[in-house]
Order: sequence, then structure tokens, then C-alpha cells
Amino acid sequence: MDFQWTNLLQPQWYIENGGLWFILFVVFAETGLFAGFFLPGDSLLFVTGIYSDDIAKTSLGLDNSGSFVNLLIIGTMIAIAGIIGNYVGYWFGRKSGPFLYERKDTFLFKKKYLLQASEFYDKYGGSAIVIARFLPIVRTFAPIVAGIVGMEKKKFAYYNIVGCIAWVFTMLFAGHYLQRFILSQFDFDLKEHLEVIVIGIVAVTTLPIIYKLVFGKAKKRMVIHEKGDEDTVVIEKKGENEYDAKKLPTPPGDDKAQFDS
Repeated sequence: MDFQWTNLLQPQWYIENGGLWFILFVVFAETGLFAGFFLPGDSLLFVTGIYSDDIAKTSLGLDNSGSFVNLLIIGTMIAIAGIIGNYVGYWFGRKSGPFLYERKDTFLFKKKYLLQASEFYDKYGGSAIVIARFLPIVRTFAPIVAGIVGMEKKKFAYYNIVGCIAWVFTMLFAGHYLQRFILSQFDFDLKEHLEVIVIGIVAVTTLPIIYKLVFGKAKKRMVIHEKGDEDTVVIEKKGENEYDAKKLPTPPGDDKAQFDS
């Protein structure tokens, strides 16, 4: 297998070299491991839907089960991987706490992505876990932020399961049935134009993030603490990709992340 680092951004590479098992790992890693923010989640699921029958046959040995059944089985397995990945991110957030906001940027960790996810969570609350599933980068850090701010476990479980199932099956069904429709109506095979499809999906799913980065109002100050802690970590933005972390006494009874413009 001739490997190049650019292969990690190509959905078809995972399908051709690891099949369903590679797909399960990518979906898990994209939310379970914060270093997985660059992995092709949306486009991978869409292309998986296109190749669902082939994947079911090669990875699971299902030959005559029918396309819909194949989608249900593959989708259920992928959804479980995504749910577990979100739980790992949530657990990591609860354990690491404000430490991440004091950590310096590295090649695999960018503080600005964590702050964007924090702002997103602050705006949408628990539903951010569902919405974030459809937004690259944000979905990697949203469960971590939920753990940091101490979201109730039952509440997180609900949003996690609903969001993951909605995301997985939306992308799988879209890929599978859109491929069949376009092929039957226009005699145009999406399998022969995967590069264009991937670019289109990436463009559509990243537009909200790009818009926010270009036109959004930057948050200058963020307060992170949990109820019962003696210290509050205050994150102040000093410049682009430059933040200052300070510890202050936690106000009594205040247990939420706050943002000050």
C-alpha cells in the first residue's frame, strides 16, 4: 500500500484499504480524539452511503440482504462508534477541565478551535451537541467543552445519541439514494467523480465556520469554572491565536462557562 499523508483526507482511501473497520475508527477518532479534527467525517459518510452495498459484502459478508438493510446495519455500527467517541471526548473534558485552555498550541492542538466550540456551546446549550455533528472541527471539540462545563450526564447522553444517529443516517442515506437517483435519471455515476463530491461537501459544511471566522465578532474574554472549584480560569484573547490564562476565585453558586465581549 503506497501511503501519502494526503490519503488521510480522501474518503475512498479508507474504504479501499480498511473498509467498514477503518470507517468506524475515523468516526470514533474525529470526536473521541481531539487530534482527529482534520479527518473527513461528512464526506466519508456520504461516500460510504454510495458504496454501502460493496462495504456490506466485503466487510460483513452480506450479499443478498438488500440495500436498505445494509444501510441500517452499517449506519447502526457507525452511530455506535460516534456515540462512544463523543463519550470519550466528554470524559476527557471533565477530567482535563480548564487545563486545555492554558495549553499552548501544537501541530495537532489549536486553542482557537476549542474556543470556537466553547462559544458555539454557550450560544446553543445542549442542542449544540446535535448541531455540532454537522459542523467539521466544532464536532471534535463540542463534547470536550460539554465535559469541561459539567453538562449533566443524562442530558449529554440524550443529545449525543440523537445527534449521532441523525448525522450518520442523514449522510449515509443522502449518499446512497442520491447516487441511485442521479444514475437512473441522468446516467451520471457519482463513483467516477468522488473528488468533486468531496470538495463540494467540504465547502458546504465549512462555510458556516469560514463565515464566522471572517465576519464573526471575536470574543475577548472567557471564564471557565465548575461549581465547587476554588479557582476560575479566565481566558483573555490578546491577539490572533494568542491567549492569556489567569486564575481567579470562583463566584459562589456559579457553575457555567461565560463569555464577555
